[in-house]
Amino acid sequence: MISDVSCKDLPAIVSSFIDTFVDFSVAGIFLPSPPSPPFSQTTYPSPNRLVAIGDLHGDLQKSKQALRLAGLIDATDRWSGGSTTLVQVGDVLDRGGQELKILYFLEKLKRQAIKDGGNVITMNGNHEIMNADGDFFCTFPSGFQEFQNWANWYTIGNNMKRLCDGLTNPNDLFDGIPSNFPGIKQEYVKGVRARIAALRPKGPIATRFLSNNLTVVVIGDSVFAHGGILAEHVEYGLEQINKDVRDWLTGLKDNISSDLFRARTSIVWNRRFSNKVVEDCDCSMLEHALGTIPGARRMIMGHTIQTNGINAVCDGKAVRIDVGLLKGCVNGLPEVLEISGDSGLRILTSKTGYDSGRRGLVSPVQREPMEVQVKA
Repeated sequence: MISDVSCKDLPAIVSSFIDTFVDFSVAGIFLPSPPSPPFSQTTYPSPNRLVAIGDLHGDLQKSKQALRLAGLIDATDRWSGGSTTLVQVGDVLDRGGQELKILYFLEKLKRQAIKDGGNVITMNGNHEIMNADGDFFCTFPSGFQEFQNWANWYTIGNNMKRLCDGLTNPNDLFDGIPSNFPGIKQEYVKGVRARIAALRPKGPIATRFLSNNLTVVVIGDSVFAHGGILAEHVEYGLEQINKDVRDWLTGLKDNISSDLFRARTSIVWNRRFSNKVVEDCDCSMLEHALGTIPGARRMIMGHTIQTNGINAVCDGKAVRIDVGLLKGCVNGLPEVLEISGDSGLRILTSKTGYDSGRRGLVSPVQREPMEVQVKA
């Protein structure tokens, strides 16, 4: 039987096939259809179950371990979280060598979760902003190699598209990027150029993945930010913050405010509530910031590694969830934060023991994974 596809449809079909071919060559997965819609809101109602995961930094294996710990993926790496909402608080990029694979994997989960009534919310951290700025200070050689591999396949895909009549010739991926960089070893130049091409504003990876991240989100009575929100950030406007970053990454806006996104007290860099020394956490400033957000009871953040695992300070108003998963950080054991209507906040952990500061948080429920009660 002759297909209903007409000749005029062929260029779009060919383009879609090539994109799928490139995706599989880069990430080793087929992304289910349809694509997940971009986030259209900054505030969400409380779901029945919410899971938050800290910084992932290019470690796909540890990322999957954390997701399995929360019951969000099954043995085949498919979404099994049902109607759960997952929040990943940023810093997928840098330090590890599987950054792109994690971006693709989270995108796959977004598409699967939506079909099951769930939601996967991804966020921008300081390392996403740094990479879009072309700052690769924390990029490992394996990270340059992964992006060089991506650029090779992406270029092959563009060359295939140029052979198809009816398709607009793709832009040169490396347009405007120097061929050499002073101080950069020659063996890394191709990887640096590929990383710039992918992650600069309007770049394919920045547009496709990073621009669909949120930079701040309020879910029920919990506020999420990679570093931490101050009252002046709220005054500027949480929705405006998300819009600014999205417009910058897609090329609709030339730049973003350094005070909001690059300064040490900015949303993605702030450590005033996540300092390892509890006495140095500015609880009064935190309370002031929360008081400017209607209904907010706590702030949940990553960014600062908590060597003793997920914990809460400031009477439970500051919850710090970056456990340094990557071997290049502190090789922390996977832990995730769970928030549910019946049991409040819990830490799901793969640890078998706890330091004295968390011993009193152990839940009486005895099962794997271990549960730790957090003062809310």
